[in-house]
Amino acid sequence: MKTATPTFINEQAIYDILEKHSQPDFAQVRDVLAKASEMKGLKLEEVAILSGISDPTQLEELFQTANQIKDTIYGKRLVLFAPLYISNLCANECTYCAFRAKNKAIVRKALNQEEIRHETEALIKQGHKRVLLVAGESYPKQGFQYVLDSVRSVYAARHNDTEIRRVNVNVAPLTDEEFKLLKAENIGTYQLFQETYHRQTYQKVHIGGKKMDYNWRVTALHRAMEAGIDDVGIGVLFGLYDARFELLAMMQHIFELERVFGVGPHTISVPRMEPATGSDVASHPPFPVSDLEFRKIVAILRLAVPYTGIIMSTRETAKMRRETFALGVSQISAGSRTNPGGYEEEVEDEVSGQFSLGDHRPLDEVIRDVAKMGYIPSFCTGCYRLGRTGQDFMDLAKPGAIKAHCGPNALSSFMEYLNNYASPQTYETGIQLIEKTIADMKGLPGERARKLVDRVKQGEKDMFC
Repeated sequence: MKTATPTFINEQAIYDILEKHSQPDFAQVRDVLAKASEMKGLKLEEVAILSGISDPTQLEELFQTANQIKDTIYGKRLVLFAPLYISNLCANECTYCAFRAKNKAIVRKALNQEEIRHETEALIKQGHKRVLLVAGESYPKQGFQYVLDSVRSVYAARHNDTEIRRVNVNVAPLTDEEFKLLKAENIGTYQLFQETYHRQTYQKVHIGGKKMDYNWRVTALHRAMEAGIDDVGIGVLFGLYDARFELLAMMQHIFELERVFGVGPHTISVPRMEPATGSDVASHPPFPVSDLEFRKIVAILRLAVPYTGIIMSTRETAKMRRETFALGVSQISAGSRTNPGGYEEEVEDEVSGQFSLGDHRPLDEVIRDVAKMGYIPSFCTGCYRLGRTGQDFMDLAKPGAIKAHCGPNALSSFMEYLNNYASPQTYETGIQLIEKTIADMKGLPGERARKLVDRVKQGEKDMFC
């Protein structure tokens, strides 16, 4: 059955706005940046004005404003997670993806449940507490039940009485009933990227399989939220079409979710096209995004949706990841493998992975680097487990009340990592940062942090408030 065409992505409106604001003047830009500083978000035309910035002085003002907002809302916290690819089977023909059905250049593999538990144990041994479960749009004979069983296997895995505490999921669009079943498995965020919001480009790069249906995909998050999944994540694969168009279209999507459900996405991912086995398109993006343009995208998103998490994957280099921390990125993957079985085998097989990685460093090295920059690596899952999700999370985040929980919880989870997984060099760097951070904290957050960290130092685990 063909999906009805949604009207909330209005391409003509986007083109009209972009043409109107193709060359914004200094006064317009400064007015938008001043409004953005109030941390109440931006309208479509205001996002268009910022996307038209090219003057170095205006760019610097944009980056400074993004940095101020990031520090005000998130402080120096940086959430870490790992993607867990359970299968690279796929029935779709997406010309930019190594997993596409007709690509014979990769070795196909779908992990069984024992293998998934072993992969999860390998991640636990590294110190991870959050995973993003990823699968192509084709499952073994169990069908969608394979995904549900896989979520259970991740949660059931143990090493030294420690476990994964939050499983987020990135799988193909589901039916209403399937979303309800997924919700019942106690998942965290359901994540789905439209890849491109430009219909003509979407049809050009999706040439086979269910993913050809633009409407079914763009309405998937509506079905997820209707099924009770409070936290959803969106994203665009930058490089398929004009980045300014994609930014405004994604904002239209966000505004629609806010209109219907009262709350927008919990996270936004900003993947940029990277080479993929068997894909000429991936190696030669139709609309390449420069490093400067990419930093601008992150900064604009931080201003446009100030309380939404921004995720940066290991597609990007260590240098680019460092540069975007200050501009708005609040979550990063680390020590990633995009080939099923890559963690237990300790093999980074980019031939059979979904795309090429830019940051190949192990988790401990990433954490040490992050800590040296003054950022607190956080493995906290407290909000999800205490029901602070969706609208409840935003109700605490917007007045700033969530920081009284997030700061102490980040330090507690970081201390747990240092106690159980860190190398001596990372331990020393981390302890110095924790003590300095607590000393700088005022009032209740500082008191909470001190108590939680001291309890973890004494050997307790999973401390949060």
